[in-house]
Amino acid sequence: MTKLTKITNVEFGKMINAAAAALAANAEKINKLNVFPVPDGDTGTNMSLSMASGAQYERDALDTNIGALAKATSKGLLMGARGNSGVILSQIFRGFANSVENKEILTARDMADALMSGAKVAYKSVMKPTEGTILTVIREAASRANNIANETTDIVVLMREVDVAAQAALASTPDLLPVLKEVGVVDSGGQGLVFVLNAFYQVLSGDFDEEQFKAPDNAELDQMVKDLHAGAQANANLNPEDIKFGYCTEVMVQIGKGTTFDRQFNYDDFYAHLAELGDSLLVINDDEIVKIHVHTENPGEVISWGTHYGSLVKVKVDNMRDQQQAVIDEQRAEEAENLKHKLQPKPETAIITISAGEGIAELFKSLGAYTVISGGQTMNPSTADIVSAIEESGAKQAIILPNNSNIFMAAQQASELAKIPVKVVKTRTIQQGLTAMLGYNPDSELSENVDEMSSMMSEVKSAQITQAVRDTVLDGLSISNGDWMAIIDGKISVVVPSMQDAVLKAVEKMLDDDSEIVTIIFGESVKSKEAEKLKESILAIDQDLEIEIHDGKQPLYPFLISVE
Repeated sequence: MTKLTKITNVEFGKMINAAAAALAANAEKINKLNVFPVPDGDTGTNMSLSMASGAQYERDALDTNIGALAKATSKGLLMGARGNSGVILSQIFRGFANSVENKEILTARDMADALMSGAKVAYKSVMKPTEGTILTVIREAASRANNIANETTDIVVLMREVDVAAQAALASTPDLLPVLKEVGVVDSGGQGLVFVLNAFYQVLSGDFDEEQFKAPDNAELDQMVKDLHAGAQANANLNPEDIKFGYCTEVMVQIGKGTTFDRQFNYDDFYAHLAELGDSLLVINDDEIVKIHVHTENPGEVISWGTHYGSLVKVKVDNMRDQQQAVIDEQRAEEAENLKHKLQPKPETAIITISAGEGIAELFKSLGAYTVISGGQTMNPSTADIVSAIEESGAKQAIILPNNSNIFMAAQQASELAKIPVKVVKTRTIQQGLTAMLGYNPDSELSENVDEMSSMMSEVKSAQITQAVRDTVLDGLSISNGDWMAIIDGKISVVVPSMQDAVLKAVEKMLDDDSEIVTIIFGESVKSKEAEKLKESILAIDQDLEIEIHDGKQPLYPFLISVE
């Protein structure tokens, strides 16, 4: 094995394109690692398309030093990121690029430091890091690289050990995340990262087939804007007296500036002190600015803490107890006003929503959505897709409804890149998105709309009806290929042989004494008479229910059911 002590721009370009090619070749294998036995596994597709965008930007870069190429790769991944796995991958390369800035070549130590930086940034990008995921793989791989760089200058040896450590970390994911062990799979995002790191090793050792150095084209990079928009979200069912930390406090500090500056910024120390003052803590920084969002009982201490590190640029404190009481008092009046204006959307605010199915798109538009991005299960839109929809709206501000938890991180990245104020209402299902639309008032302020829409979506229970694509055991349920399942609010709750039984048992589980409305959205594989038959069967359970039927034309899920 030939010794290699430096990586030039030539090797780096091959590494990035090899990683994109490896993910493209193995996307379907990664998709099949989906925990749920449903026909919509998309982690492999998301990571492949994300990396392809990074590779395209690397190939298009005009500057050929490694620092510039890494930065271009990072930007491409940022804009092309799809799904949570793609976003985390983009953060790994963001940390990598930060570490190698201005470098002409990379040594073994440089490579180890870059991987360590990638792991650090990735962990910080996730509010609640979970072990047994892609994060575990990058942490273990980077730690091994750090140790090996102290023993050798040979980058091939280093990357061989990184490859081994990554594969060992991947094999450990079922022991760290019980649901993986129950289903008998490794983490899909971690598997994707293993393919990336293995491709790096194969290129450097000379074993990668250069004919595979191909990656699909992707969109051009739009201007990057890093403003973070975060705020409290009210829940209409929450008693104001039950709010433990009542002040939503947002502070922006210009690091190292002003007359009060007396401490050098250290992220861990800064974060640790704030963590003792409240919850819902978010701290994001670059070299010049640190932004804080926290729910606390002592906003003055949060502000004072910030002044030790620099000059205050922005301070915002909201009394969430008063806000919550106002939401409760005005809920009925606001709902009536929202219904009055829902078909008259104002150009000042664009609601950007994501869904699959022409019928569902029309439902969203009828409720006031400005743009419906085609996507969702199996086809998560990229950060660039969402940014483009925001910019094309021409609005002064926007609200994003992802309608899928796997789109949350891309939607958040889009909100930070947009040139206008953008908020994300974290709708997990189509049903939550449609219900959230009922809380939109074109005459309200952006933050008020976000609060109300978030409150509204909490009032709906959602079920997705689909067919199992493999045998498995999950949450104690034995599932066979071909069984019909009802996924209720993200959990497989019903497994039966017949589609109609799956719907009826799901409705029975979702109904309670306060239930009034059941909505049936039938998909492209279902005829309207089947939906009407289900309506009669549901009324046989409770004849006082109001049943609504809509033709959603959605793929993969013959029925989407909501109960309110």
